[in-house]
Amino acid sequence: MDKRSGLVTRTGAEPGRGVHYKWVALSNTTLGVLMVTVNQSILLISLPDIFRGIKLNPLTPSNTSYFLWVFMGFTLVTAVLVVSLGRVGDMYGRVRMYNLGFAVFTLFSVLLSVTWMSGAAGALWIIVMRVFQGVGGAFLFANSSAILTDAFPADERGKAMGINGIAAVSGSFIGLVLGGILGPVEWHLVFLVSVPFGLFGTIWAYLMLKDNGVRVPAQIDWLGNAAFGVGLVAVLTGIVYSLLPYGGHPTGWTNPWVLLAIFGGLAVLALFVYIETKVPEPMFRLRLFRIRAFTAGNIAALLAALGRGGLQFMLIIWLQGIWLPQHGYSFSQTPLWAGIFLLPFTAGFLVMGPLAGVLSDRLGARGLATAGLVVSGASFLLLELLPMNFNYIWFALLIFVFALGMGMFFSPNQASVMNSLPPDQRGAGAGMLNTFQNSATVLSMGLFFTIVTLGLAAGLPSHLFLGLRAQGVPAKAAHIVASEPPIGSLFSAFLGYNPVKELLAPLGVLQHLKHAQLAYLTGRSFFPKLIEQPFAHGLGLAFDFAAGATLVAVLVSALRGRRYVHEAGPAGEGEDAAQLAELDEGNGPVPVRAT
Repeated sequence: MDKRSGLVTRTGAEPGRGVHYKWVALSNTTLGVLMVTVNQSILLISLPDIFRGIKLNPLTPSNTSYFLWVFMGFTLVTAVLVVSLGRVGDMYGRVRMYNLGFAVFTLFSVLLSVTWMSGAAGALWIIVMRVFQGVGGAFLFANSSAILTDAFPADERGKAMGINGIAAVSGSFIGLVLGGILGPVEWHLVFLVSVPFGLFGTIWAYLMLKDNGVRVPAQIDWLGNAAFGVGLVAVLTGIVYSLLPYGGHPTGWTNPWVLLAIFGGLAVLALFVYIETKVPEPMFRLRLFRIRAFTAGNIAALLAALGRGGLQFMLIIWLQGIWLPQHGYSFSQTPLWAGIFLLPFTAGFLVMGPLAGVLSDRLGARGLATAGLVVSGASFLLLELLPMNFNYIWFALLIFVFALGMGMFFSPNQASVMNSLPPDQRGAGAGMLNTFQNSATVLSMGLFFTIVTLGLAAGLPSHLFLGLRAQGVPAKAAHIVASEPPIGSLFSAFLGYNPVKELLAPLGVLQHLKHAQLAYLTGRSFFPKLIEQPFAHGLGLAFDFAAGATLVAVLVSALRGRRYVHEAGPAGEGEDAAQLAELDEGNGPVPVRAT
């Protein structure tokens, strides 16, 4: 670095940073991220077809755990492994680990697509194969950002992260639509669709990507890896099981096993922090948190994910359980159409993600990322103003604006974090960022579902009892249905089932009702109108929580300080001021000269 000018200078041509290679790296890592995120969301819409295919009712209480693990297992394992696998990439080569991730992901996509068992055995097969598919996804997530950072100069990384981020967001909504299209045709196609892309990506990555990052030989920190994995698995598993009712309560937060898993997991994570300060070659160098840009970027990403993580699921339930049935769509059609009606969300990120990345290369991350969070937080509050049976134009506009805000935040924040990392710590640092985001997403889903469920529990039972009695349902049956935990109705609407029909059918009362009564109870208006008011109350509280988390993220992002670009040698070699190019945010791009 030239101390007089503040320029970061390069003293020779760097392998793997050529004009053409950087676009090869970007296109391949974008394909990898797209493939993984499509697979994270494709099950959201196709779960009913998958469970019908294996002849298992996911709404039966004894089967709920299968449903949760098929639904959440992939996300949980990627959240747990990305830091460890990012560190392994730092040690043994990011491209090598990335290639392995493509191959592992593709292999287990093939094994999922040939699922032949049914019942509980079929569900267990899918869960285990999805977990191992998630291991491949973790390899891809952990190393893709580091590969891009190695391939692009500092003044182009925002653009690269913006384009790569498009894949992450687009994939989640492409998966919704693909699941709705392929699931009804043949549920095995939901898993098979990834195979040709995985094979192509594996071969392409093997032939074209170059391991040009800084690698420092080190021993694997087995104790730190074990403590981190056990602690985070325990916490996230506890959050997953908090969604299930326990002991007469609508949620599982009073379940001693849930509390033991969460608080025990937190204790093990505290032990992990202690271990990392004592071992000579830690899994993750905690001193990286001394870099303000790295710390602020990670905390802001965690809080932003905490605000938005459960949003997609609440919007899906809002559409599937209330809005779409009242606008002429049968419950079985709602999963596909919910994905279609949420497309403005993807469009907003497609517009803003790359643009914000390019602008952050010139203007810095702080202003753009902070403004994006302000826009997103305001959108949460404006969504509260919509009636349950809204005019779609306003709904589409608000989720589009929300996505614009998140696009304005995501790319600059990602580039800011990756620019701040020493070259030999980029894999572990990218893994930590992904862990914060994925863990916060799981926590956000648990909190959103809990808040909405508690809101429903306050008003839904009495509304449901009176509504069923008015249509001729016997008092005993109406009481049993009204006493069911509200989370069952949410899961039912989420899966595209008619909640009232699912609740009444096992009691044998449907055949005794008059035709008009049966048609009304199991039609498109009874349940949506019944749930509107209590769901609106819970949803408003969830949006308030999301807005609050985003507000704190705004403050953290604004305090990220000066712009740090870490361009010199590995961590530990004059690690502080001599390695950091510091420029005031807003004073222009990071000048990088090749000499």
